[in-house]
Amino acid sequence: MFEPLPAQVNFSQAELQVLEFWRKHDIFGKSLELRRGAPRFVFYEGPPTANGLPHPGHCLTRAIKDLFPRYQTMCGKLVERKAGWDTHGLPVEVEVCKQLGIHTKEEIEAYGVARFVQKCIESVFRYVREWEEMTRRLGFWVNLEEAYVTYHQSYVESVWWSLKTLFDRGLLYQGHKVVWWWAQGGTALSAGEVGEGYRTVDDPSVYVRFPLIAEGRRDQGIEGSRDREGSPEGETRTELPHRRLPADAKVSLLVWTTTPWTLISNHFAAVGPDIDYLLVRDKTTGEYLYIASALVAATAEKVKHELEVVGVCRGADLVGLRYEPPFDSYSKTLRDKTARLKEGGEAHIAWRVVPADFVALDTGTGLVHQAPAYGEVDFNLLQEERRRFVDFDAVPLLNAVAPDGTFTSDAPDAYRGRWVKDCDKGIIQELRERGILYHQETIRHEYPFCPRAEDDPLIQYARKSWFVRTSEFRDEFLKNNEKINWLPEHIREGRFGDFLRNNVDWALSRERYWGTPLPIWVCEKTGKMEAIGSLAELKAKPGATDDGYWEARAAEAKGRGETLLDHLRVHKPYIDAWTYDSPFAAGARMRRVPEVIDCWWDAGSMPFAQWGFPHAPGSIQTFVERFPADFISEAIDQTRGWFYGLLAISTLIFGQGEGSRGLERHTNGQPEQLPVATAEYPHPYRTCIVLGHVMGEDGLKMSKRTKNYKEPSYIFDHYGADAMRWYFYSGQAPWTSIRFQEANIRDAQREFLLRLYNVFSFFNIYANIDGFTVNRDQGIKGSSQGQTATGQRPAAQRSELDRWIISELHRTIKFVREKLDAFENYPAAGRLKDFVDALSNWYVRRSRPRFWKGEKDQDKWDAYNTLYEVLVALAKLLAPFTPFFAEMMYQNLVGSAAGTNRDQGIEGSRDQEACAAKSSSDSSRLGVPNPLSVHLCDYPTADPALIDEKLATEMDLVRDVVSLGRAARAEAKLKVRQPLESVEIVLARPEHTEWLAAHNDLISDELNIKRVGFAAEADHYVSYQLKADFKALGPKFGKLAPRIAAALGTVDPLEARRSLSVTGTLVIDVDGQPVSLTSQEVQVRLQAKPGWSAAQGRAGVVVVKTDLTPELKQEGLMRELIHAVQALRKDKDLPYEARITLYVEGPAELREIVQRFESTISHECLTTAIVFGPPAEGQMQALKLDGLETRLTIATA
Repeated sequence: MFEPLPAQVNFSQAELQVLEFWRKHDIFGKSLELRRGAPRFVFYEGPPTANGLPHPGHCLTRAIKDLFPRYQTMCGKLVERKAGWDTHGLPVEVEVCKQLGIHTKEEIEAYGVARFVQKCIESVFRYVREWEEMTRRLGFWVNLEEAYVTYHQSYVESVWWSLKTLFDRGLLYQGHKVVWWWAQGGTALSAGEVGEGYRTVDDPSVYVRFPLIAEGRRDQGIEGSRDREGSPEGETRTELPHRRLPADAKVSLLVWTTTPWTLISNHFAAVGPDIDYLLVRDKTTGEYLYIASALVAATAEKVKHELEVVGVCRGADLVGLRYEPPFDSYSKTLRDKTARLKEGGEAHIAWRVVPADFVALDTGTGLVHQAPAYGEVDFNLLQEERRRFVDFDAVPLLNAVAPDGTFTSDAPDAYRGRWVKDCDKGIIQELRERGILYHQETIRHEYPFCPRAEDDPLIQYARKSWFVRTSEFRDEFLKNNEKINWLPEHIREGRFGDFLRNNVDWALSRERYWGTPLPIWVCEKTGKMEAIGSLAELKAKPGATDDGYWEARAAEAKGRGETLLDHLRVHKPYIDAWTYDSPFAAGARMRRVPEVIDCWWDAGSMPFAQWGFPHAPGSIQTFVERFPADFISEAIDQTRGWFYGLLAISTLIFGQGEGSRGLERHTNGQPEQLPVATAEYPHPYRTCIVLGHVMGEDGLKMSKRTKNYKEPSYIFDHYGADAMRWYFYSGQAPWTSIRFQEANIRDAQREFLLRLYNVFSFFNIYANIDGFTVNRDQGIKGSSQGQTATGQRPAAQRSELDRWIISELHRTIKFVREKLDAFENYPAAGRLKDFVDALSNWYVRRSRPRFWKGEKDQDKWDAYNTLYEVLVALAKLLAPFTPFFAEMMYQNLVGSAAGTNRDQGIEGSRDQEACAAKSSSDSSRLGVPNPLSVHLCDYPTADPALIDEKLATEMDLVRDVVSLGRAARAEAKLKVRQPLESVEIVLARPEHTEWLAAHNDLISDELNIKRVGFAAEADHYVSYQLKADFKALGPKFGKLAPRIAAALGTVDPLEARRSLSVTGTLVIDVDGQPVSLTSQEVQVRLQAKPGWSAAQGRAGVVVVKTDLTPELKQEGLMRELIHAVQALRKDKDLPYEARITLYVEGPAELREIVQRFESTISHECLTTAIVFGPPAEGQMQALKLDGLETRLTIATA
């Protein structure tokens, strides 16, 4: 006996029971032990931060990350799954600041760094229970008990080791560069962090006059001065057009910028040396302006002024011209300052025209305002200029902005102490009043904000920071990337490849508090530096001490009833107390630099840091065995975050490029070579699935404020985790954006899980009624094995329908394995969905009479064995996809079929549990048939001997014909319960007629039609029309499309259909010109003739006769009556085998029909008697049967 199933399943409650079963028997642990010693499939878990609640997007990533490890485990691989927690960085600091009601670094330091760090640790795990519960409830098997934590000492020391390795190679350096700066937080951000925060904004766009200085209007007259092309002053060069103007003519460079606030620190104006520039006269204002030739028309259109061309020159001719800056904050003291050039002579240090290759002509004026303190290309240009001078530092960096993003005292009084972007409006107004503003407009563009403080725009800012020389490894990054299996594939050369090709040095340091401290100690006298790889290495340094700082703070904490975590020893402020004797200067001390590092470096170090490599005992071997990963997956925004960090760090440390070898660690103060060879690409991951964004119900970004999505817990409680998982797997490819809609999840449950449950329940009910059993000693060996169940025999001896569904099962197994091996869950899920549909709507429906008949003959046992074998195989096939439902099926089909209570191992004795565990883990490799859990089984393997492609093709044809017949009935609005006289089938491939005719009874039964006929042509029943598809014709034929459509009106539709069917093309004459069309460009539509209804498809044309005789109408009415009685049985929740008395009231016509078809009604409805009249007790249900007023009720016999 199989444990009876409830008629109405509660998936959520059933999943809770499965979770308890897994927990009680440590099924996850057993699945690992079962594969111990097997080949590894390595999976890396991207660490989330638990200071925010999980949302549906996290469910998608966890669902995908659970599917493939489960599958690979069932395929015989050892798949360890170590969880992780990302604990450092700005997300945590920002959250703590919100809790404390503070924002700035000054406020943090006033609060106390030690106290702030302690709050960060508390915040990190604020929602860890919610994350763990979501993980457990979703069925994501991952080792949370031994999760790596990025603030733990072993992890931090691994990160230190990586940074020391790079520092010793000269790849970690301190430099002055322009970085994306979070002014409110006082720190730089990496390119990955910046990429997270872009949004569309409206910014001011201003065109500003830079008046040329009248004195010679060129940086000349200084002895020996040379222009940027190296030509000594005085050599022949193009005479600039403005030199021919009167001395009092007003001439300006017209300069464009979208950051008015940077004009206060203007240093140069840049031109493209090879670009043509025009001197134009504004006929409205009378002034003269230099503008790039290509942009004069656009500028004139913007200002609605006529700009008259006066002359032309090259950008190189403008180089050296001097101008008045828009603000005199610096020029009032530096206007005439010059410095000596390396090549001889002198040049002014600022406010002159310089050449630049980056000047573009897509917008603006072709003259670019340069403020090197606030732009990377501007800063690089400044560095080029500085290198021309004998004294590099003679050319200053003009910067009127403080690190907090406010103007300093260098700026005009009106702007001092104010946030720079708040000053744009005032600056524009001042420029207008002073007559410098030429034009103003608004530009809409993408601009980055701090991803952890969404109201804070970033600014580019020159800052002394620590960088990793990743740009030198650009080619190695690309070589590594080329070997990675990206899904979708376009990520390799697209989003990720572009990021690598445009790689800039990693801005590593953060001037913050909660993060991995940068392990650089600097000599207080000489400024020389060295890197430290571990706390033990630090303590081994001569004279190393923290002067008792840790012990003092620990004692203070103890006095408050608190305990300082040992992991804090390697964090601020405690690590900052450590100093040691300088090896560079006698009597000096080495002190740590104040910065912490980008938390993305922490995350990207997880392949080795999760094991404490290379310091922790055994970590070297552990790492080598688990590197690289076979599979990782996260959302698309991680292309510039975790995916990049992993690849960059791995390539730098373990790559094949120059300088990537010779790894070592320090033990007892001495260097020790590590037995770790460089790895072949790709690493540290071989396959990466890049997931699309999960959107809210409205298609917009999920928002807690607008509540446009259901919380995961709501879905779990109402539909179960499997419904959500199946929606993720089967709804679309995982790299496309998805709407998290409750209706879609409900549909996924109904269309797949409920459909399969109904098949499962059908088997359960009738197997118990008929006493179908499975031999507990033999277990489940498959349809081609020996005697294992009641009446089992080889598949080859069973009916065509049985052989077909078994063939479809093994074809499905083959397809699903191929797709899962290729990490393609979407087509795999689609094939499983199609198979369950075929199982339910064809095999079971066609086999119902075999299960329902009274005789327990071989045909009935064949049906039971076939359906049983398919369901058991399906449980295993679905185990990685819907692990809860698969377990429920398996426990019922295999657990109870093995002759034990369904709850054996769940509520059995300890002896039973031990026995079950032994059979599942110790002996499974030897072929013990029934493991304790479906997740301890091997994944099904297709048996080629059971695949019959010919039968599959033929049965597909039958199903296609039936589908077309039903479509034809639907077109005529004729229910399938209404019998029809005949159907005519016109096959696209007539050679299939003989085989299909052998299935006439099946087609007749499916379509409820008396006679099945075949015709060579359909033109007796239908007419054809040709219809041009302009959406396809237009792009291909352009203006010819209307004439093609007109020409189609002269073509014989029947001949056109034949041509398209045979050759795939139709050639027509259009104005004497032959034009070839495909079925995508011209449609052949059919119109059934009176008395018929038709549908066409790949199988051909199917036509049903729609005329109804009185006899057919009566039979249809009988079918409606049976349907109504079955609905009553369902409403009363009667057992399938329950016998009933049927009470009927209605007109004489109805009585006549009931009497005529009494035997059929009795057989279909299991009636023992049909009574015309009301019952002694109870009410009857009123309804209309094809217009006849009818009253019905039933009572159990």
